[in-house]
Amino acid sequence: MSWLLNLYETYESNLDRVGEPEFKNDREFTLLPVSHTTQNAHIEVLVTEDGEFHSAEVIVDKKESSTLIPSTEKSSSRAGSVIAPYPLHDKLIYVAGDFVSYGGKVKGAEPFETYIQELQNWAESKYAVPKVKSIYHYLSKRTLIRDLVAFKNTLAVDREQKLIEKWDSVYEELFPVRPAIFGAVAGDQSSAFIRFTVHSPDRILTKVWKDAEMYSSFLQYYQERLGDEDVCYVTGRLQPSTERHANKIRNAADKAKLISANDTSGFTFRGRFIDSKDAANISYEVSQKAHNALKWLINLQAKIIDERVFLVWGNDALFVPEPTEDTFSLDPEEIPAVVIKSDLKEGVASELAKSLDGYRNKLQSLSANIESRVNIIVLDSATTGRMAVLYYRNMDKEIYFNKLLQWHTSCAWLHRYRKNDQGQFIPFYGAPATRDIAFAAYGPRADDRLVKGLMERMLPCIIDGVRVPKDIINSVFQRASNPVSMEIWEWEKTLSIACALINKDLMDRQEGFELALELDNDDRSYLFGRMLAVADVLERRALGDEKRATNAIRYMNAFAKHPERTWQVIQAAMQPYQARLGKSATYWTRIIDEIGHQFKSEDFNNKALSGKYLLGYYSQRHALYQKKDAPEDVTTEETIDN
Repeated sequence: MSWLLNLYETYESNLDRVGEPEFKNDREFTLLPVSHTTQNAHIEVLVTEDGEFHSAEVIVDKKESSTLIPSTEKSSSRAGSVIAPYPLHDKLIYVAGDFVSYGGKVKGAEPFETYIQELQNWAESKYAVPKVKSIYHYLSKRTLIRDLVAFKNTLAVDREQKLIEKWDSVYEELFPVRPAIFGAVAGDQSSAFIRFTVHSPDRILTKVWKDAEMYSSFLQYYQERLGDEDVCYVTGRLQPSTERHANKIRNAADKAKLISANDTSGFTFRGRFIDSKDAANISYEVSQKAHNALKWLINLQAKIIDERVFLVWGNDALFVPEPTEDTFSLDPEEIPAVVIKSDLKEGVASELAKSLDGYRNKLQSLSANIESRVNIIVLDSATTGRMAVLYYRNMDKEIYFNKLLQWHTSCAWLHRYRKNDQGQFIPFYGAPATRDIAFAAYGPRADDRLVKGLMERMLPCIIDGVRVPKDIINSVFQRASNPVSMEIWEWEKTLSIACALINKDLMDRQEGFELALELDNDDRSYLFGRMLAVADVLERRALGDEKRATNAIRYMNAFAKHPERTWQVIQAAMQPYQARLGKSATYWTRIIDEIGHQFKSEDFNNKALSGKYLLGYYSQRHALYQKKDAPEDVTTEETIDN
């Protein structure tokens, strides 16, 4: 229940934003008032203050269709043939009193009768506002479809004055231009969702679905109609309870629920409890506010991959750095992109730690609450109707920042795949994003199901300090060892991410390496990687402007599996390029000889290399590229460390 309580408290601390429109990615959303939900409307009907039809419009622009509507417990969870109208805006079958007259088909009781009775109860209550009364007076006349047909063919009927179920070319005689409604609704016209507002020639009225007075009116009216009080398992207070909980959590079409126990014939709760509320008794207010806060936060700042939601928020300051992002994304001002030069031994990791620590202090200074906490939640649904909390943590913000600091400094390497606002590649030193790790492991065209699964598996590694799963490291290692299967940019990205993960795994075992070249490291894999880097740089210098892959790159996969045998092939292939370089080739040959001299005799064999060879390759190549033109009289160590 802790996630519900924290969402409820988040709602309570943001009451000033209830009903206020917000925008993200050209979409409008809001923190929903209690007893309200959202629907995508297809037709907007304007009614005069006297309760007469004024005009109507088909909503073609999807960005304008989202509508905040009053909702009851029953209507928010209606399904199938259950008659459960929304209190004001609803589908044509509910709001049109002349639906049957125009060929509409209903099973059993007519939905309009239930709808208009509920609307009448609200309109005649002491909480009713003039807008509700105006809409009720109009709809009680039962002329909605007639008026919509007459007004610019908002709805279309055939020669027999029956609603056209599906557009067909045979209707072109009646309608030279296809009615807009058929482009707005996915099914037939009877499924069109109608929203109402009030028009006045004397003054500009707020749209009904954006009017705070309307929100308050329905909430006060509906509060008196709630059920008996019971102990709420979330707050511990006596409040009206509910067994129906909200859906539409991720979007307006989402039917999955987080809390549901409607399977009275199965074993959802039977066998342990007599009634579903014995398992989880939640008050109506808590359920509404917690679910509305969750919907709002998802729209505001969640990351969604193949319908899986990754959400992080603070209980006092909503924004906190996401654990799934890379170091570059934290804050461009506080964590500047690090351009690494040859003086790597000056402690890049310690500088990064200082920057991250300063960033943490800046964010914490924005919060007056010393005991502020951070929430991390992952949601997904396996079926249409059920959603699960796959991962949830609520932790002290200080601990959270310490975990982030540890991750971004221990899984750090030099990357060159991020771009600035001008489209230029910016090197940065830090941890990769979990989504980029997924692409490095499975390729850029990986199925979203693989990507979201890996991102979820990486969360405990960041938040709880769990070691990175071995299969992920192996997958990235294998792809980084096969550069010919990728474009150069993709391989360079995969290589740096592989180095970050491999070094993180080594650090967890107290064996981590520095990005700076370790000249005294005699690990066989590391040494083989260094030799491969020298061969790669040598041939690349000899090729000049030619863009083809070097032999070191072409044989890299075989080299990782059979280093001694493959090195002989690479070394033989280097001879023409050494000849092309002339005397300057002596410099590169000297480096190879010095690396070879560090091998123990028993280590120079065909045993497959570990991930350390990628670290050796990357560090050696980076060090060599710091010196564009190496003079012949400079020693290897001087050139690398300069």
